[in-house]
Amino acid sequence: MNIKHLQLFIHLCDSKSFSKTAAAMHISPSALSRQIQKLEQEAEQQLFLRDNRSVALTLAGKKLLPVAMKIITEWQQFQSMFSTKDNELVGEIRLFCSVTASYSHLPDLLSEFRLRHPLIELKVSTGDPAQAIDKILSNDADIAISALPEQLPSKVAFSPISEIPLSVIAPSGTSSFADTLQQQSPDWSSVPFIVPEAGTARERVNTWFKAMRIKPNIYAQVSGHEAIVSMVALGCGIGIAPDVVINNSPVRDKIERLKLAPIKPFELGVCCLRSQLENPLIKALWDVAEGNSI
Repeated sequence: MNIKHLQLFIHLCDSKSFSKTAAAMHISPSALSRQIQKLEQEAEQQLFLRDNRSVALTLAGKKLLPVAMKIITEWQQFQSMFSTKDNELVGEIRLFCSVTASYSHLPDLLSEFRLRHPLIELKVSTGDPAQAIDKILSNDADIAISALPEQLPSKVAFSPISEIPLSVIAPSGTSSFADTLQQQSPDWSSVPFIVPEAGTARERVNTWFKAMRIKPNIYAQVSGHEAIVSMVALGCGIGIAPDVVINNSPVRDKIERLKLAPIKPFELGVCCLRSQLENPLIKALWDVAEGNSI
């Protein structure tokens, strides 16, 4: 069987969308459809039930999935073992992280990794950190830098590298709610809040609201923590964001931290599918991350 066909098949099993898999794997939907058809011809079985709205695995498709994943893993292991005469690891790792993590934590991690494994190529993509676990589960990334969620999926492995505090921030300049913040017991229901849309940070925020007995007036739910700091700097509301994002923001001089009850920090670490730890490339980066944990 064609390795590329199996990779497309595995991704399509997770996404259940030809358009999503085509975009993620950098192929046209029509070309994806043709390659899946070739795989079905080789297997002599229909692997998907599909119409204009949905994609579902057939029984044969469900049986093929674990076989395909094992073949891909063993093929990568074989490649890494014999790619060079010195048995140096060679290949590509797809890594996902937030924009902030790409310059706050990734450089230290990769500097040592590059020294140990100069022939491994890294394909880094950035986005909302709340998507990190989903990126791993959907095979859009091999490894990710992510916050540890309250409930980690059983098939995902996690290794902590740092603890990340969160702060409540307000604009340092004038705003429509500045007078309210100066009061000894502010009416928080009248103050607009800007919060993360999802993820571990949002879980921490919701817990803090309950502890403070605040019924928040949500002005915006933002995907990506960097935008929260920017919106606060513009005077749109009070925000809650990780300190590492605040400290690295280009508008950090336009906000101030409020002295309120602390918010429980979260653990930042690397995560991947447990099955991927058998892949020498992923294990190599994993070992470096474990060695750099704080």
